[in-house]
This record gives sequence, C-alpha cells and structure tokens, in this order.
Amino acid sequence: MRTLVIGDIHSGLEGLKQVLERGQVTTEDQLIFLGDYVDGWSQAVETVDFLIDLKSNHNCRFIRGNHDELCLEWLRDGKDNPLWLQHGGGATLASYKEADKKTKENHIHFYESLENYYLDTEKRLFLHAGFTNLKGVEHEYFKQTFYWDRTLWELARSLNPDLKINDAHYPKRLTHYKEIFIGHTPISKTGIAVPKQAANVWNVDTGAAFKGPLSMLDVDTKKVWQSDPVDTLYPNEPGRN
Repeated sequence: MRTLVIGDIHSGLEGLKQVLERGQVTTEDQLIFLGDYVDGWSQAVETVDFLIDLKSNHNCRFIRGNHDELCLEWLRDGKDNPLWLQHGGGATLASYKEADKKTKENHIHFYESLENYYLDTEKRLFLHAGFTNLKGVEHEYFKQTFYWDRTLWELARSLNPDLKINDAHYPKRLTHYKEIFIGHTPISKTGIAVPKQAANVWNVDTGAAFKGPLSMLDVDTKKVWQSDPVDTLYPNEPGRN
C-alpha cells in the first residue's frame, strides 16, 4: 500500500483526475488530501462530489483547509466574507448556485467532518498549514492555526541546515515528528514547481489555484506526479490569478 499525499486542489477537478490517473491510484493506496478543496476554479461542487464518491471506494483522509472552513461558514451559517469572495470564493459561490438542497447538506457534512491533522504510526504529520505549540499539535491552543498558520514553513525554510536536531537551538516543534506534510503556502504562483523539503517539512502546494500544477507525492519514495498547469485546463477562467 502506498501513502499518497495530494496538495491544494482549489476546485481544479480536472487536475485532480489527471494526477490520480498518472499515479495509477488504486483502492490499495491511502490518499491523504491536505485541504483547500474549493475556491479558485469553477468546479467547486463537482470537486466535492467527486471526493465524497472517491471515499466510498478508496482509503481517503481529508484534512481541513482554511478555504474549506470559509466555504462552510458561508454555506452553513450565511457568513458574508468579502475577503473570501476576493480570494476564490466568488467562483465557489457561483458553482453552488446550481446545487440543490440535498447536495448542499451533503457538502456541509463533508466540510464539518474534515480533520485538523492526521498523525500516522510512523510519526508523520499531515496538516494544511502548521502549528505553533512547542510541545506539538496535541497542545495547540487555537485550532484555526492548523489551517491558517504560515510560520511553520517559514521556520523550516529559514533553518540553518547544519543545525543538528539535538542542538539546544533546534526548533522544538519540529522534533516531535519524523516528517511533516503541508499545503497552504504555494511554492510558486507563476509557473511549474515541485514539492519541496525544508528541514523535515514537505510543502506539497505547487500553485494549482494559480498557474501551477496539482501535485501528488508518495511519502515513502518521494516520487511526484503532477497534472498539467491547472490554468491550462480552465483556459477561460481566471482562477486566483
């Protein structure tokens, strides 16, 4: 069984279909989605429908992204968030205009059931954005940090590669996990990029909401599969560009 982690989709369903096909995904694989399923391209409803159906016959885990929480707040609670609309929410709102009541109820359940993080038996941590507590995710005070934080990736990138893990100055929050897999912060918004490692953190967001591809990473072998740049799959749409 492979463990495959998928970066931020942002309603780019055509890109998701490509990476699943190119990776020859089967029901034997474990699929871990890092969040931000909506906000960007036009297929928000279709993307969530696809993921719900995928879970019925595949081993899937769905992590909560900040865009998923914003969409839930609008869909369930009617919250009007102008910033959300400016950052991809407008396309999601338009997609839901054609959705019936049952579809919306199913999607609310999907968004509510998302996990803030997943820690496997090998001490590999999967979450959308990051965490700040020095003792690890179980001690995080503010749960929103799991899907809004950007300091984890910033910390990992700025860390002196010569600093040893047993050094007193080594960041304590990184020492609890063998590897950490995140999305949230695009490696590039303007072109093709691949997942990158800094310290023990892997960033799998390769800018599918913008002009990059969607990426899927085998957490054991580090093999990567990518879609075409997602903007080329939706040539008449702006996405989040």
